[in-house]
Amino acid sequence: MIIKSITATLALSTLAISAAHADQWSDIQSKGKFVCGVFADVPPFSSPDPETRQLVGMDTDLCKGLADKLGVPVELKPLSVEARIPELRQGRVDVVIANLAYTKTRAEQIQFSDPYYIARERLVVKAPLANKSKDYFNGKKLSSTKGSTSEQSIRLAGATPVTFQDTGSAYLAVLQNKSLGVVTNGMTARSLIRSAKESGVELAMIDDAMALEPVGVGMRQGEAAFYAKVNTALMAMENDGTIDKIWDTWIGVDTVYGIKRVDKVQKIADLDFEPLN
Repeated sequence: MIIKSITATLALSTLAISAAHADQWSDIQSKGKFVCGVFADVPPFSSPDPETRQLVGMDTDLCKGLADKLGVPVELKPLSVEARIPELRQGRVDVVIANLAYTKTRAEQIQFSDPYYIARERLVVKAPLANKSKDYFNGKKLSSTKGSTSEQSIRLAGATPVTFQDTGSAYLAVLQNKSLGVVTNGMTARSLIRSAKESGVELAMIDDAMALEPVGVGMRQGEAAFYAKVNTALMAMENDGTIDKIWDTWIGVDTVYGIKRVDKVQKIADLDFEPLN
């Protein structure tokens, strides 16, 4: 009977411990902080300040804004691009804020918050083609980096991808008339247009996005209480202008990136888009 009693007690203790660790929000409150994974060196999202060597950028500010709304201090943890999801799933970080876009594969592994902006795959073409719709490029050759979401978006649009190891080569394919345009993210697209203009070549983006990529906070699956807390905090940051201020500071219209924020925090289920793989 004593052995059975001890066994039962141990079993109950194990269940109690498991239950405690199953509630991530309670764990964060007990620790008195949460760990936010950010890029190690990807400006303007997160990179070391040249003078202080402290991480600064849009995503680090979002981590701090989220911490303020949650009412707990934040610890920033630098991550490589490849380590974002593994570090999150293994519990080494509580959230990831590192320009993390929703895809089918990622959604099978982690939980995404409501997106705080929508990244767009953009098609850069020679200026005379800039007034064409996305449908015009159906069946035509477009270039991108190999294995990227840009390549996926080309296929999704019914065009034919011509792939390269880097964006520079994909860009040159347009200049050399090997493809009608290059597909890349919005920031890089604007950079390519500026570089081309300096060389005397007029490029432009077509109006239609090739694909939409909702960007949100990455969290572990099955943490309902923490998920709700993060989404509530993001909406509060939206409503009081925190996200707008961070956006304008790092990638807004008065920065070198020149991107106007048009999408607000919203439920991912309310978005009309075809997720990339």
